[in-house]
Amino acid sequence: MTKQFMRAEEVAKELEVSKSYAYKLIQQLNTELQEKGYITIAGRVNRQYFRERLYGELQRKEENAIVNA
Repeated sequence: MTKQFMRAEEVAKELEVSKSYAYKLIQQLNTELQEKGYITIAGRVNRQYFRERLYGELQRKEENAIVNA
């Protein structure tokens, strides 16, 4: 089962960036979510929103191709 939220360590590992940069990115994404009316958790980001913002439509197409294969 995949967890719904990503912590800074996981974000840093996936993007191959420092943990401090991952925290800044999480803060930016959470600010966007708050502006849309969502409740956020400091230091964590919704996995689906993270993938959508970073990988966009390309990620969804790749995931659909794997599921339909």
